[in-house]
Amino acid sequence: MGGESRFDISQNAYVKLVLHALKHKSSPVNGVLLGRVSPQKDVVEITDSVPLFHSHIGLLPQLEISLILIEEHYATKGVNIVGYFHANERFDDYELGSMAKNIGDHIYRYFPQAAVLLLDNKKLEALPKGKDRSPVMQIYTRDASRIWKLAGSEGSSQLTIKEPSANVVLLDYISTEKWKDIVDFDDHLDDISKDWLNPELFK
Repeated sequence: MGGESRFDISQNAYVKLVLHALKHKSSPVNGVLLGRVSPQKDVVEITDSVPLFHSHIGLLPQLEISLILIEEHYATKGVNIVGYFHANERFDDYELGSMAKNIGDHIYRYFPQAAVLLLDNKKLEALPKGKDRSPVMQIYTRDASRIWKLAGSEGSSQLTIKEPSANVVLLDYISTEKWKDIVDFDDHLDDISKDWLNPELFK
């Protein structure tokens, strides 16, 4: 286990991805993680996220356009694409599918410490009932044989949320139906007045 990267995700980046999945419950959704390697070298700081698609999820041209726009925007802020987020279409599907792995592979080529986060619906459903502070996501990393594997025993040890109260905030946003306000790249490509950066989401 020594030398493996840990991932620290900010509250806003985390909440945005979960709300995106909740807005499109009957579709697979995806997004990218933005961040940088911390000075400690073995920690990847995920500072932001961008919801990508809920309908054109497997179409390469749209994916390539979105990744170029995202890279251009964030390069000026000193952060890069450091990983990928995926939520499966079926509530009871806990497998990392081939499409998620392929997009993860693409990001890995440019950022070798990349991770793939997969929404864990069981954890999400249990949130209101408990006081769990761990992320409602599983984390996958690539091993030496270049296969995406669930990291750690539960997968949780390598992924932490920067703010301990993030799940409380998430529940509050869910109860006020904040997920209705999420804009992803699908929405933006349909109507370019819709801002994929979601600047108003946390105001």
